[in-house]
Amino acid sequence: MRAAVYRGVNDIRLEQLPVPRIGAGELLVKVAVCGVCPTDIKKIHHGTLPPPRVFGHETAGTIVQMGRSVTGFRVGERVGLHHHIPCLKCHYCRHHAFAQCETYKRTGITAGFEPAGGGYAEYVRVMPFVLPGVVKIPAKNSFEEAAMLEPVNTVLKAVKRLNLLPGDTVLVAGQGPIGLMFTRLLELRGMRVLATDLLPSRLKLAKKFGAHRVCLATRMSASVGQFDAAVLAVPSDAALQQALQFLRGAGQVLLFAHTKRGAKTEVDLASVCVDEKDLIGSYSADVTIQKEVARLVFSRQLDVRKLISHRFPLEQTAEAVALAAQPTPDSLKVLVTVAG
Repeated sequence: MRAAVYRGVNDIRLEQLPVPRIGAGELLVKVAVCGVCPTDIKKIHHGTLPPPRVFGHETAGTIVQMGRSVTGFRVGERVGLHHHIPCLKCHYCRHHAFAQCETYKRTGITAGFEPAGGGYAEYVRVMPFVLPGVVKIPAKNSFEEAAMLEPVNTVLKAVKRLNLLPGDTVLVAGQGPIGLMFTRLLELRGMRVLATDLLPSRLKLAKKFGAHRVCLATRMSASVGQFDAAVLAVPSDAALQQALQFLRGAGQVLLFAHTKRGAKTEVDLASVCVDEKDLIGSYSADVTIQKEVARLVFSRQLDVRKLISHRFPLEQTAEAVALAAQPTPDSLKVLVTVAG
């Protein structure tokens, strides 16, 4: 089979690999499409994991083979995949901090080599412990919509971390694909969203996704008023300072894009202590909300089709990663298409 293999920093090569062999409790899925995720971009650009690997974890495809002990699925079913599953028993899981669970940190889908998602390949092996996250795709929905389940899951998980009441005002800084998801999901929960971005074109999209107000990030001032929570969908220190400045007392600032270790900034600690402003984070997905995510996506209450701007064939995976890493004004979600 063909696979886009990571061979080192910024080095992705189209190679021939054996089709994965599955065990008794596993699935073999023929990949149709895989989204390009910022976490994979970071690994490819900074070499945070040793090669060789096949990345790609926002994956949808068709079951072509089943292990003899697998139940609940059948060959030919179209499915969206979920590559991390927590143990649900450890200290972290009992505190609903699933991304910190050691079991969760294992990747349960591979196209070969050390498991790394495998979606940039023609076939993937789905291991038994991640089968609870596999979602069947309704007839009316597409592979592309199913490939968006994982990123939507991460956003909904983050939204659920916010202590909000209907009618509250929320700043969403950054209106790329993730920020637009936040804008829509918060609007669906009855929040009044103030969306900011550096690009006017993104602000027009934010209005379509439910933003009550929009503002260029460079023009933020006291005139925008105060808000009850802020979501930072961009790793911007300026956005953090703005968020803390305009946040009401006892409000929350949620960091969603600050994933680089060692990054530091100054914070007025009295704003946390005296003003009771919370600085929190959210990372990765939560399989316990997978059914709710599927309802939102497949019902098109959150119409993820409008977020997809570019599609690249498997042999152009490197170009897809490059565009997602350096987005243009007209680019949003980038997909790698493997099979129809």
